[in-house]
Amino acid sequence: MMNKKEIAEIKKNFSTESGFFTMGKVLSALIDPEKNIVYQHAALSHLMPSEELELIMEALKKTLSGTLGKNLREYPFPKEQYEEDGTQRYMHSVLTSRFEDEEQNTGFLRRIADNIEYISSFAVFAAHCTYSVMKKNKNDDDMDEADTDYNFIITAICPVELRMDGLIVTEDTEDAEGEGEGEEKGEKKQRICKATEFDRVIQPPTDGFLFPVFSERAPDVNAVLYYTKKPKDPNISVVEDFLGCEFSFTANTEKEMFQTILSKALGEDLDYSLITGVNEKLTEFVNSSTNDTEPAQVDSAKLSSVLWECGVTQDKLEHIPQVFDNATEGKSLTAANLIDRKTTVETEGITVNIGKDCVDKVQTSEIGGRRCLVIALDESVSVNGLPANVKPISEKA
Repeated sequence: MMNKKEIAEIKKNFSTESGFFTMGKVLSALIDPEKNIVYQHAALSHLMPSEELELIMEALKKTLSGTLGKNLREYPFPKEQYEEDGTQRYMHSVLTSRFEDEEQNTGFLRRIADNIEYISSFAVFAAHCTYSVMKKNKNDDDMDEADTDYNFIITAICPVELRMDGLIVTEDTEDAEGEGEGEEKGEKKQRICKATEFDRVIQPPTDGFLFPVFSERAPDVNAVLYYTKKPKDPNISVVEDFLGCEFSFTANTEKEMFQTILSKALGEDLDYSLITGVNEKLTEFVNSSTNDTEPAQVDSAKLSSVLWECGVTQDKLEHIPQVFDNATEGKSLTAANLIDRKTTVETEGITVNIGKDCVDKVQTSEIGGRRCLVIALDESVSVNGLPANVKPISEKA
C-alpha cells in the first residue's frame, strides 16, 4: 500500500527540474455534457509550449495532493478485474502504450466519457511518466545508483466553467472622430462595455488517478490511487464504474458511522464530558501519528481503549466490538475523519462554538429544574461587540 512518504517522494520529483523524472506523451481532451469527445490531442511534453505544459503539469500534480485517507485513497483491483476484459488488464495496456497509439487513446477517453458521471463539460489530462527510483543508504539518503524505473500514468479530470463576467474593458481602434474633444481619428481608446462572449475556463481537477501505485518504492500494478477534491462528496463513478473497484467509505460516512457506534454502545451515558473527552483522546492519537507513513486507524480495540481512558465502565465496553463490526462491516476507520477541530454545542435557536483550549470551561448542568449550559468566564464578556456586565442570578428578575 502506498504511504505518505512515497506519495511525497513522487510529488517532490514531479517536475521538469527533477533529474529523476521524465514525462513522455501528454493526452488532452474535452468532453461535453452529452459525453461527446469534442477535442483530443496527444503530444510529446518537450514539444509542447512551455506555458501550456506548466499548467497541465500543475493540474496533474494536484491529484497527488491532500490527506491520505481523505483526498487520496488506494483501491485494490477486485479479482474479476484481472480477467481479459477487466479494468486492471485494460489499465496495464494503456500504461504500456504510453499514449502513443491514437486509436487506444480514443478508446481510453471513450471509456472515461461513458463511465464517469459529470453534469458539465470536463477536460481530461493524462500523461505517461517515468521516475528513476534511486537506491537509499542506511540513513535514508539517495545514492547515485538507480534501483528501478517507475513507469506510471497519471490522469486529472477537470471541470470546464463557462464565464461571462458582465462588464469588461476593451481597447478600440475604430474611428474616434466626433466622439469628444481631444480624440483624434484612428486613436486607440479604452471603453467599458458588456461582455458578449463566453470564456470556457478549465478549473483545477476534482478527480484523478495514478496507476500503478508506488508501494515500497516500487510499482504495484494491483492497485490504483484515486484523488478527490471533495472527500465528503467524491465522484463514486470514477472508482466503481471506470476503475472497477469497490468504493470504500467517504470521510463523512466514517464520521456518521462513528457517531452511530457511540450512540448505540453508550446511549444515555453520552454527555458533554464523555463526547469531548473521546474527541480529545482521538485528536492526540492523530497528532502523535503525524510522522507515520500510514494514516492512523481506529478499530474496535482502539476505540475500547479510548473509552476506557475516558471512564466508560467495563460492562459498556463489552458491547463495543459487536456494535463496531456491525456498523463498519469489520473495517477500520480513519482516525482523522472522526475528530472535530472545534466543539459545537447546539440546541434550538442557539449554537455555541467552543475553542479547543476552552472545552474544560464548559459543562452541562441542571439549575432550578432546567437543563443548562454553564460556561466559566475568565475574561470580560461582550455581546454584539459591546461589553456586558455579568450579574448574579439572584439580581435578575
